[in-house]
Amino acid sequence: MTPTFGEALRFWLRLGFISFGGPTGQVAIMHTELVERRRWLSEPRFLHALNYCMLLPGPEAMQLATYAGWLLHRTAGGLVAGGLFVLPSVAILLGLSWIYVAFGSVPWIAAMFYGLKPAVLAIVASATIRIGRRTLRHPVLWAVAALAFASLFVLRVPFPAVIVGAALVGLVGARLRPDVFRAAGHTGGAALDSPPPEHTLPSARRALRVLTVWGALWVGPMAALAAWRGTGDVFFREAVFFSKAALVTFGGAYAVLPYVAQQAVERHGWLTATQMVDGLGLAETTPGPLIMVLQFVGFLAGHNQATDLGLPGAVLGALTATYFTFVPCFLWIFLGAPWIERSRGNPALAGALTVITAAVVGVVLNLAAWFGSHVLLPRGVDWFALAVALAAFAAMQRFRLDIVPVVLGAAALGLLYRLVP
Repeated sequence: MTPTFGEALRFWLRLGFISFGGPTGQVAIMHTELVERRRWLSEPRFLHALNYCMLLPGPEAMQLATYAGWLLHRTAGGLVAGGLFVLPSVAILLGLSWIYVAFGSVPWIAAMFYGLKPAVLAIVASATIRIGRRTLRHPVLWAVAALAFASLFVLRVPFPAVIVGAALVGLVGARLRPDVFRAAGHTGGAALDSPPPEHTLPSARRALRVLTVWGALWVGPMAALAAWRGTGDVFFREAVFFSKAALVTFGGAYAVLPYVAQQAVERHGWLTATQMVDGLGLAETTPGPLIMVLQFVGFLAGHNQATDLGLPGAVLGALTATYFTFVPCFLWIFLGAPWIERSRGNPALAGALTVITAAVVGVVLNLAAWFGSHVLLPRGVDWFALAVALAAFAAMQRFRLDIVPVVLGAAALGLLYRLVP
C-alpha cells in the first residue's frame, strides 16, 4: 500500500542520516528500502527513475530521492525527500568545517571515519551485486556492463560518453532484439505501478508553472545577493559559479570535482589545494551526496573573503554554495519527471534505459574499484580496513544486517583501533 505522508517523512529523515557510500551506496539503500523491504515502488518504476537521474547534471542519488518522493506524495513529497536527503549533511559539514577552521584535524573524528570508510566500501560492493542480479538478465547486458567498466576504469572514457553510447545501443537493440532489450520485469507488491497517479500526468501548463516558480527561486536570491553586496562580492560570485557547476556536472561528483577544484583554487583563490583535499575527505565521511564538498568550498570562500562578517560570513558562503548547487536539481525533477513517467510504455526508450541500467552496473563497479583502491591500498594493504570491509560485507550479505548497525559498528571499531592503547 502507498505510505502515508508521515511514514514517508520518517523514512526520508532516517535516510538523510544513513546515506553514506556516495551515489552507489545511496542508490543501494533506496533500492533496498523502497523496492525490496517496503515495496512502495516497483522495480521497473525505480529503475526507470534511476536511468533518468543518471542522465541529469547534478547528484543522481539526491535527484532519485526527490523523484521517488514526488511519485509518492506529489511536489511536497519531492521537496521533503530531496531536502532531507541533504539537510543532515549540511548541518554535519557545517560543524566539521567550523572545527577544521578553528582547530584543524580532530583525532577522534578522524578515527571514527577511518573505521567508517571500509564499511562504506562494503555498502558499495553490495550495491554492485544487488543491482547486477536484477538488471543483467542476458549475456548482452553483462557485456554492456563489462564494457562500461573497462571504458571508465581502463580507458578513462568520460562518463557522459558511456551513458550516451549505452542509450544508442539500446535504441538500436530495441528494434533488432526486443526480447533482449525489454525493461526489467515487475517484482510485485508495489504500491505505485499501474495505473499512473494523476499527478504524474504531464501538461504544458504545469511545465510552465514549474519553470516560472523554480526559475524565480534560482534567479531571485542571486539578484538579492547582487543588490546587497554587489556583483563583485564573493557571495554573488559563488552564486554564479555554483549555478554554472549545476549545469555542467554530468558524470557525478567525481567528474565535476577536478573542474571545481581548479576554478575555486586557481581562478577564484577561495581556498588552497591542500584545503580542497581536506574538504573532499570531510565530505566523503558525511551522509548525503559527495557533491557536498562544494559546501566546504563555499564555507572557506566566505571565511577567507567575507572577513567583515566573521563566522556568519563563512556560514552564508556555505549555504550559498549549497543552495545554488541543489535548487536546479529540484527543477530538473519537477519539470522532467512527468514526461519520463509518460514514456514508460515506449519500447525504444525502454530499450535505451535498459542498456543504460546495464551500463550503470559497470559505473557502480568502477566507483567501487576507485573507492576500494583508496581505502584498502593507500600505501600498501591496510589490513585493518580490509578486515572491517569483509566483516561489514558478510554482515549485510550473509546475515542481512541493516546498514545502520554496520555503519555504527565500523565507526566504533575505528575509534578503538586508533585511540585505545
